[in-house]
Amino acid sequence: MRVVPVDQLVDNYAYLLISGSHAAVVDVAEAVPVLDCAEAEEVTVVSVLSTHHHYDHVGGNEDLVAELGRRGEPEGGPRVFGYAGDRERIPELTDGLDDGEQFEVAGMTGQAIFIPAHTRGHLAYYFAAAGAVFTGDTLFAGGCGRLFEGDAGQMMSSLATLADLPDDTLVYCGHEYTAKNLEFAAMLEPGNRALEQRRHEVAGLLAGGKPTVPTTIGLEKQTNPFLRTGSAELRRSVVARVPGTADDDTAVFAATRSLKDSF
Repeated sequence: MRVVPVDQLVDNYAYLLISGSHAAVVDVAEAVPVLDCAEAEEVTVVSVLSTHHHYDHVGGNEDLVAELGRRGEPEGGPRVFGYAGDRERIPELTDGLDDGEQFEVAGMTGQAIFIPAHTRGHLAYYFAAAGAVFTGDTLFAGGCGRLFEGDAGQMMSSLATLADLPDDTLVYCGHEYTAKNLEFAAMLEPGNRALEQRRHEVAGLLAGGKPTVPTTIGLEKQTNPFLRTGSAELRRSVVARVPGTADDDTAVFAATRSLKDSF
């Protein structure tokens, strides 16, 4: 599998997952950039993988399906995958998936991982053979999504599920938020040397006009504050900024998320 990021809207990413002459695409906000990229890569889009129902991740589904249908590509039209319980909220959904369910797109086998909290029907798409996971707006490089339809406990559980993947798993998230996320992380853990090194690396990538994705599960464990509630330095920083925070992981996580919401 070859992964090609596709810029969407202001700071979103879609991803072409290419195998031979066919491709699947993760999170279509805008159809035209996806179609242009597919043409440049000389591939046919045969499937869409929607991580969750927000417009900046599915707003291009209808246009993409309509244009591919006009072209007759692929025969019978593209399949659109998403969480089975969000059938009414994901445009053009043809294949509803539940937690742990396997599926095939463009000759590649993936697995749906249910990771609610940002939305109640959020999925990640994990491709074990390629060592890659597409996490939408749940796990970001250096951060996590806002708690729009869930709570801190749910998000912690969802992130823990992703953190259980092999450390070398490549993580492709839904937005280019990395620099800002890491600035926040460094405020809470100024003594984290891995974080300092990651910030330097990210600054270089952005200066060169390159995306900061993919990251890896292992790197996120070292640098992402939402995977580091056990860090003594982070806990001290959070309690100092949110007095009265209880000394338990969920309370620290919730306080960290509230701090990030206003950062």
